[in-house]
Amino acid sequence: MSLDKRYQVLDLCYTFQNMQQNLHPVVLFGNRDVVLVDCGYPGSLKLLQRELSKYRIPPESITKLLLTHQDDDHIGAAAELKEAYPTIQIMASGIEQPYLCGEKKNLRLQQAEQLQKLLPPDQQEFGNQFCQRYRELKPIGIDSVIAHGEHFDWGGGCEIVATPGHTPGHVSIRASDNSFFITGDAAVLENGKLAVANPDYCLDIDTAKHSLAQILHYKSHTYICFHGGEWQIGG
Repeated sequence: MSLDKRYQVLDLCYTFQNMQQNLHPVVLFGNRDVVLVDCGYPGSLKLLQRELSKYRIPPESITKLLLTHQDDDHIGAAAELKEAYPTIQIMASGIEQPYLCGEKKNLRLQQAEQLQKLLPPDQQEFGNQFCQRYRELKPIGIDSVIAHGEHFDWGGGCEIVATPGHTPGHVSIRASDNSFFITGDAAVLENGKLAVANPDYCLDIDTAKHSLAQILHYKSHTYICFHGGEWQIGG
């Protein structure tokens, strides 16, 4: 299987307060599955459909949605996707599952509510809007729990890698032959290198740094960051 047939990196473009943000979900192709890794903010269904169609990937061909963690830019469109394509199976780690399905309050919301008390008056409105975004997230039923070390045939063969820190149950995906590594938010591309995502908001910064070191230790050919896109060592 050629590398360009193993996966497709998507580019979801958003504009908030006159600022552009690009997010990069990934589609992995398996023997029987077409797997979407993360799915963007709430309201992203049409954007996803257009982006998939651009690469001649029928949206209805997606068989699985793998959520790396519970942040709203990664899970926001999950409920819409499931409603539009009910046969999609949603996957996440067991640690993230209760936060995704609504059994426990989202950890990012808990963090934001604590920080809200410390915000200066001119930032209170933004903080309230952020919290409300998370309160409005729809619960996501998880069809399959994934764990560190599990292997799948997607992308020519890959394994799940636990990369906690940003959130406790964060997972990434590594190609078995080290040809690619999908980082989620365990690493972002900043100034031409991999870095910890939003260190001030990591739920466990020391663990996040350890996960980043682990990611770099693999020396994969191509790293695919949700924030930043594709990057190659020395590139």
